[in-house]
Amino acid sequence: MVRPFISAFAVVATAAALVFTMYFTQLGLQWTTFLYGILVAAILAEATRVTRAEWVAMRRTAQLRGFKEKLERETQLRKKAEEANAAGKLRLHLIDEALPTMVAFVDIEGRCQYCNRAFIEGLRLRPEQVNGRHMREVLGARIYQETATAVRQSLDGHPVHYERTQKMPDGAFYRLSIAHIPEFGENGKVVGFHMLINDITAPSDVHPPGELAPHAQTRTETAVHVQDGNAVQDMYVDSFSEQIAGRTDVKQIMAAIENGNFHLFCQLITPLSAGSGEAEHYEILIRLMEEEESMMPPGAFFPLAEKFGLMQHLDRWVVRHVTEWASHQNPAHGKQDHSMFFINISSATIGDPGFPEFLQLTLLEHQVRGAVLCFEIPNAELASRALLVAEFARRVSQCGCCVAISGFGRDRILFDLIQGFQVDFLKIDGSIVFGMLRNSVDLAKIMAINGVAKKMGIKTIAELAESEETIAKLKEIGIDLAQGFGISRPRPLIE
Repeated sequence: MVRPFISAFAVVATAAALVFTMYFTQLGLQWTTFLYGILVAAILAEATRVTRAEWVAMRRTAQLRGFKEKLERETQLRKKAEEANAAGKLRLHLIDEALPTMVAFVDIEGRCQYCNRAFIEGLRLRPEQVNGRHMREVLGARIYQETATAVRQSLDGHPVHYERTQKMPDGAFYRLSIAHIPEFGENGKVVGFHMLINDITAPSDVHPPGELAPHAQTRTETAVHVQDGNAVQDMYVDSFSEQIAGRTDVKQIMAAIENGNFHLFCQLITPLSAGSGEAEHYEILIRLMEEEESMMPPGAFFPLAEKFGLMQHLDRWVVRHVTEWASHQNPAHGKQDHSMFFINISSATIGDPGFPEFLQLTLLEHQVRGAVLCFEIPNAELASRALLVAEFARRVSQCGCCVAISGFGRDRILFDLIQGFQVDFLKIDGSIVFGMLRNSVDLAKIMAINGVAKKMGIKTIAELAESEETIAKLKEIGIDLAQGFGISRPRPLIE
């Protein structure tokens, strides 16, 4: 904006200088010619500048006209794209509503922001019970806890796929294939995930509650080629499963769990020294009603549950029910109760990376201290999977729970393997305790275990304390606690 005024001022100044020179030099030819030349050059420069400015203005006007036309074309294209997108969304919505797959979108806060008709109908809910609700409310606290690990992995940006057996509101059991697909925003961060649920239940597996599956009612002979011990075990399990109410189907075993056909018992673990200050504890035992009705040995259903891969589900059922029961117990006279409930953990649960998170959510839901629970890890698992056992013990200890090694000393003493993680109790194997009064080797082994455990700050529990003589000897040795029929017989946890 300044340059045009400078050029005009130069021309005017040159013209004034020319007039001034002509007046004082009396029209001297040399000076007049010189100044005329300067004036002409200035006028030409100004004319050139004006012409260039007009050319630039014309070029920019043409560019602006081109941009305007391009913008109009892009506006039209965008409008058509939006119309096509709206039509596509409508078609996709119609297809989505017609799909048998249950579809839902869960945002980063865990709330369901969208779901199709199959999702609502599959859960037997109304739209207002799903849209905008937290998945804990939609799925229920128990199912949400069991799938919490998959949800966390999805919100971390990882696709997840898993299968689970689910009891529907009508009482039937279905096998579901579930996929979580993360969705990323423009900034590259996860904004939620899409949940896709497909029913993969075989037609022969669907049957009304309480009715046996067709293949459980009529069995045909099958040729079995025995190649190793697993085939023999499968034959035993299949035969044995028929004795347990004819259950040869995974969904019927699940029904036994869900319908309360399992009962929880407890057996007292008492301190042997009156002045130790140790509280009385309890080991949790699980019984199937058919066992008592059919006069079958306790825990006989475990091989069947292991075959169908249901031990993880059964372990979680026990943890959930014991925690819920403990939340309703009020110590008498306001005294703090330091009793613990010992729960046996299966091999499958020890290797389940999602169990510690399920445990933490369960404790939070029922407002129960982690110190109420002590998880028993079999000595055989410590011998064969020491690193996995150490990781499991570390993670449940972070939840405030205690860890015990059961059946300790049955094969060989494994003190070297428990130095890398926290162990609170060693449960001395019952076969050693039972024979200690007759076998000096068993007695020496118990004394050695107790002595080393004391140095490591680990309390000892003697299993299978069946007589007064055995209990007296255990007290003499200095064993901390004992359990067995000589102390107390198992009783129902809920009277």
